[in-house]
Amino acid sequence: MKLFKPMAVAVVLALTACSPAKQAQAPKAAGLTPIRFATDWKAEAEHGGFYEALAEGEYARRGLDVKIVQGGPGVNVPQLLAAGSIDMGVGSNGFVVLNLAQENVPVKAVAAVFQKDPQVLIAHPDAGVNSLADLKGHPILLGDASVTTFWVWLKAKYGLTDDQVRKYTFNNGPFLADKRAVQQGYLASEPYTIEKQAGMKPKVFLLADNGYPGYATMILAPDALIAKSPAVVKAFIEATAKGWSDYLNGDPKPAEAMIMKDNPEMTQDILDQARAKLKANGIVDGGDAAKHGIGTMTDARWQTLFDIASGAGVYPKTLDFKKAYTLQFVTTAAK
Repeated sequence: MKLFKPMAVAVVLALTACSPAKQAQAPKAAGLTPIRFATDWKAEAEHGGFYEALAEGEYARRGLDVKIVQGGPGVNVPQLLAAGSIDMGVGSNGFVVLNLAQENVPVKAVAAVFQKDPQVLIAHPDAGVNSLADLKGHPILLGDASVTTFWVWLKAKYGLTDDQVRKYTFNNGPFLADKRAVQQGYLASEPYTIEKQAGMKPKVFLLADNGYPGYATMILAPDALIAKSPAVVKAFIEATAKGWSDYLNGDPKPAEAMIMKDNPEMTQDILDQARAKLKANGIVDGGDAAKHGIGTMTDARWQTLFDIASGAGVYPKTLDFKKAYTLQFVTTAAK
């Protein structure tokens, strides 16, 4: 499960003032443009397409020397971008990107790898929760950041209340101890670990299949890079799309060897089930991506997410949310 930590405005603005030019630059490899790309968590199947593109030489083929910087619980990708410590990175969810616009950080989403946010809610099989509409009255374990992200949508759509919220500490123990409890999770992570821990198959509700409109695993790029080197950004997106297509539909072994090298805690069974769930649920190539290609975004989707969030008071309705992203690098019929 990824930890979505809110950014402190003062810290981000201070980092924004740092000049990327002052950062030590990696030497170019055989004339290739170096790109330090940070993920939002330890290496896992949810990063498979990035690793596949690297392993298969898709980045190098397009003139890029990409180094994947592995994330983790203490890594804040937007801060690293604002400080110029990395060149591009992963934006975990739509709220991360909208926060950048609200705080005037010169970083944008340039593509959305996950057309569906893999966020799920997990219930015990015998708790009487057969749909999200059955959540009323149940204690719901949520991380701090989730309360100001997808919980806003859940409350608005299903009439849930804040007194149902219990603190989630990224430990399955409290959920397993209370059969009435519902817990947040990531599609390819907690459901599998719970099944292994408890020997029971929990009920899993993918928020995206119930109308949650947010994108996830977005590619973030600084405004300066977009303006100065749009061809580099375009090449990175194209190589990444090819990598994801190959990872999901071809041989995943090149990527998985790199993932397990970066993250020795990762095992083949976890990778196998995660990749299968990404495929079965159309997380990467479903929705608009089925027609317009991996990475596509639309104004309409962003508008829907912003309307929900601003209607709940998360952002001012006057915010120019379109500063959060650009559609210049993706193909879509309705920009």
